[in-house]
Amino acid sequence: MGSYPLILTLDQHGAPHRWVSWQHACFYYAKDLVAWTIGEHSFVFHGGMNRLTGSRSEIAANSIIAIKGKALAGKSLHKVPPLSNRELFHRDRHVCAYCGDELPGQRLTRDHVLPVVQGGRDTWMNVVTACRGCNQMKSGRTPEQAGMELLYAPYVPNKAEYLILCNRHILADQMDFLARHVPSVSRWKPA
Repeated sequence: MGSYPLILTLDQHGAPHRWVSWQHACFYYAKDLVAWTIGEHSFVFHGGMNRLTGSRSEIAANSIIAIKGKALAGKSLHKVPPLSNRELFHRDRHVCAYCGDELPGQRLTRDHVLPVVQGGRDTWMNVVTACRGCNQMKSGRTPEQAGMELLYAPYVPNKAEYLILCNRHILADQMDFLARHVPSVSRWKPA
């Protein structure tokens, strides 16, 4: 059946929720859990043949779907998205917070502004992207203690920005929708 992009789901009020597979989107459609749809892209998924009629079942799914409230009830909608190196590096545009070099992910590290050995926590507001050399030079010290200037401040990405950061294959209509929900403090800029 080929490769399909992820479907962007929203809550009933239009707030970004999460990415789902086309199979999961078909489940929402089949269970009548889709409140409304938007977006320029739609996909038709074919099922099996009906023995009586000889016709094939199909479900048409949009690239952006809002899910009825009960479908999201009980789900944990984290206000703070989970922290991972991949999304951190994307948040910081693959730029070292100390020397300003833009590098590929395998040459970057997660640096704790207030080091863990000094009581710092592993949270979005305490981590920045650093190249290996700068992270080793800073070691277990704060930027001030190491005499290193922090070139940008850490921040917590909102849900829309996080969804952009964690999907590499976003359709244009999905990107347009999410970009309208990105905060002004974001370092993310549409291409």
